[in-house]
Amino acid sequence: MLIAIAFLGTGSWLYTEWRQYQRALHSRFPEIGIAMPAHHTIHGIDVSRYQRYISWPAVSAMNVFGIRLGFCFIKATRGTGHTDPHFSRNWKKSKQAGLVRGAYHYFISTQSGLEQARYFLRVTRFSQGDLPPVLDLEEVKGVSVSQLRKEALVWLTTVESATGIRPILYTNVGFYQQYLGRAFDGYPLWVAHYYQPRQPSIGRGWTFWQHSDAGRVNGIEGPVDFNVFNGDSSAFRRILIP
Repeated sequence: MLIAIAFLGTGSWLYTEWRQYQRALHSRFPEIGIAMPAHHTIHGIDVSRYQRYISWPAVSAMNVFGIRLGFCFIKATRGTGHTDPHFSRNWKKSKQAGLVRGAYHYFISTQSGLEQARYFLRVTRFSQGDLPPVLDLEEVKGVSVSQLRKEALVWLTTVESATGIRPILYTNVGFYQQYLGRAFDGYPLWVAHYYQPRQPSIGRGWTFWQHSDAGRVNGIEGPVDFNVFNGDSSAFRRILIP
């Protein structure tokens, strides 16, 4: 590998990719760098191509004052035809490192919910012990509220029908309150609400809380989203794919 890189030179694509991986491999942070809701016991992160190459063994091994990472959500797809370029590697390597993994789809409201669901299902393959599939819903892009809700519900029901698993809905507090509401109350919620001292301010139950976008993790270069699960280890096991 080193011979090939030397032969190709420092301007090559392979060299650039190798350097990105090396930086991730040797990224070490003495502290997480954010305030942690320590009254929750099950912590995790979510990642996409923006985190580049991740050293998953380093992520799994990190232990800061007894806080360890137990799960990760990984971006899989976007719209009807885009797969995150790091999804396949992250999906495989995170599980090998011992983390519970989950895959999410970034929803494009101007596109068909059915076609987006079919594309997500073609790309992802879930296994026993994985987290349920996730719909990331956070942009309107000029469509009506009724159209947004209709297409998002089509995605959710299509994925549930195909997998036999009720998907998780990801969004932020303001978006849920303004555009979604009661039609989505039956879905487990992964909610983004930053800089809150103890829990997100939302008037319904939640399963996961994304509490920061500025955490630091061994094995990852740059900031990372941090999350907690709302429950103990027994409740966490119950939500996993049987």
